[in-house]
Amino acid sequence: MPPTIQLPTANGQQSYTMHLPYEFTRPTVPIRSRRAFAAAHVVPRVDGDGLDWDATLAYRRHLWSWGLAVAEAMDTAQRGMGLDWLTTRELIQRTLHAAQAEGGQAACGAGTDQLDITPDLTLESVESAYFEQVEFVEKHGGQIILMASRALAAIAQNADDYLRVYSRLLEQISQPVILHWLGDMFDPALKGYWGSNSIDEAMQTCLSLIHRHRAKVDGIKLSLLDANYEITMREKLPPGVRMYTGDDFNYIDLIQGEDTAYSHALLGIFDAIAPAASAALQAVDAGDLKEYRTILEPTVPLARHIFQAPTYYYKTGIVFMAYLNGHQAEFRMVGGLETKRSVEHLVELFKLADAAGLLHDPDTAASRMQHVISNLQVN
Repeated sequence: MPPTIQLPTANGQQSYTMHLPYEFTRPTVPIRSRRAFAAAHVVPRVDGDGLDWDATLAYRRHLWSWGLAVAEAMDTAQRGMGLDWLTTRELIQRTLHAAQAEGGQAACGAGTDQLDITPDLTLESVESAYFEQVEFVEKHGGQIILMASRALAAIAQNADDYLRVYSRLLEQISQPVILHWLGDMFDPALKGYWGSNSIDEAMQTCLSLIHRHRAKVDGIKLSLLDANYEITMREKLPPGVRMYTGDDFNYIDLIQGEDTAYSHALLGIFDAIAPAASAALQAVDAGDLKEYRTILEPTVPLARHIFQAPTYYYKTGIVFMAYLNGHQAEFRMVGGLETKRSVEHLVELFKLADAAGLLHDPDTAASRMQHVISNLQVN
């Protein structure tokens, strides 16, 4: 029988009896219908600084075992929120080595986060920083995800500055990249990206870049949490350029799409719901869209809760899911960001994950939830 746990409420406590987990089946052949990346989190060492490499790489193997590709060194891995470029280099190298050894797929974020944003920052220094990271990923055999740059957002005067920097990058990159448009709900420093606070105007700038360099663009990850913007942009992409949804609210409809009009996936939520995401995509491969929706619909309340405002703290919920499921020994994050969500938030996450059948060992999850309740102050 599933365990019963005492959970705090605004008025005291409630007895909560857990559900049996869903039994998802790992794929026996590669997922075909969609290209699906899980943006993977990192696990810090409990006894010191740096990353726990065994646990961090084990989680990537977990994602590969479900047939998902890994989007490495993205915002989910705390780029710009505690993970420095030196550690990121090692993370990229270790993940790409593991992918090559085990037949997993991985693409890696290349950005400019080794730069300090100072008054003497120039477009040339932004380009140089991008090239340093791009060359590192290419050297180790990884596909590049060209990440949005806080430094570029800080100094670009207009859309032409964005087009200049990105065009120079794409002209010299050897393999098609995935562009990355991250909305300011994920990172306030990226407000006005592509040279405008108007999403429509910014989209036109981004589309002009893609059309001009279509041979160097595999696709674009769009993270605006607005399905209408994604559909509009998807319809305007050149043939052969993929839309990768980064919409952790509306991913079910966007991935399903209609006929040939659909999005692929590059999602932080897929880190937390990998078994369900895999099973749902296997159903799409089998042509069973009803089963696809049956599997994924219970995950949406969980995703919307994890990514609620302030959205940039979603990483705390992703890591908490990994902790509940036994993938890391402690509920810890780089820079102590595990404290950025309240106990009430974590309790609701626990209940939503349980309702979605995603806590594969209820006894372990209950014990760990109780440990967190006992050690953190209820706000």
